[in-house]
Amino acid sequence: MLKLYYSPGACAMASHIALEEAGADYELQKVDLKKGEQRTPEYLAVNPAGSTPAMATEQGVITQNVAILAYVAQTHPQAKLAPLGDAYAFARMQAFNAWLASSLHPAIGKVLFSRLEGAARDEALELALAKYDLAEQHLLVGPWALGADHSVTDGYLMVFTRWARQADLLDKARFPGLNAHLDRVQSRPAVQRALAAEGLSAL
Repeated sequence: MLKLYYSPGACAMASHIALEEAGADYELQKVDLKKGEQRTPEYLAVNPAGSTPAMATEQGVITQNVAILAYVAQTHPQAKLAPLGDAYAFARMQAFNAWLASSLHPAIGKVLFSRLEGAARDEALELALAKYDLAEQHLLVGPWALGADHSVTDGYLMVFTRWARQADLLDKARFPGLNAHLDRVQSRPAVQRALAAEGLSAL
């Protein structure tokens, strides 16, 4: 059985959603980031980087959403969570996921979770919203992130559009596509189950 280490509402939700979408046999282990549980010896033995998500498999531990999402999609091909038969399409999916991890996540995280004030926060917010502009205008194909077919990228993108909506930053006029995508993803039964398991609800 797979074991996902997660923190409610954090980026590990992407991996949680993928496991639900896949119908995987898994269990959850909550890591309370506010209490610093990611820095305990017990968790550092799982992931020395002290971050979530981490997922224990029969072969060992996998960290980072990009890697976990690919693993779930490849080990549950019947769920059709990735374009497994098309190397180019799979690479494009991985590029989108890598951009979410390396560009959008740190940009919006700096706005929401740092203690920036004044001009520094304004600058960080402008840079973050520019990332959402890029997703709205160039990356999101629609109706799903990669086009006609749902994939693991949809749950990953949802994490960050959900954060933005919660902070009243996902303006409907500026980001109509991202708002529609967020609503579409949150309506999926697997996503609703993942949210409920984390003590959350759709926004």
